[in-house]
Amino acid sequence: MPRQSRAKSECSIYHVMLRGINRQSIFVDSVDYRKFLELAEEYKKLTNTFIYGYCLMKNHVHILLKSYDLSTYMRRLGSGYVLWFNRKYNRIGGLF
Repeated sequence: MPRQSRAKSECSIYHVMLRGINRQSIFVDSVDYRKFLELAEEYKKLTNTFIYGYCLMKNHVHILLKSYDLSTYMRRLGSGYVLWFNRKYNRIGGLF
């Protein structure tokens, strides 16, 4: 059964969660956390997104943000981090 589309917020504020496939770790060391935050900062400038807060756990992430282009921001953040993670750990496939 496909996932339902996210409802559009009138105020453009969203709570987003990314979780590792099968609850696997998405952060192995402190460099991974820093890289995720660097990418989050880089892409928020490109998509006019404001991050109110975040919580990075070993196998998932919560982000509270305001974005008028949420899909572009999350696509860039997710794919950018997965590409970097897969290169670093010499793996292939999805992470989230």
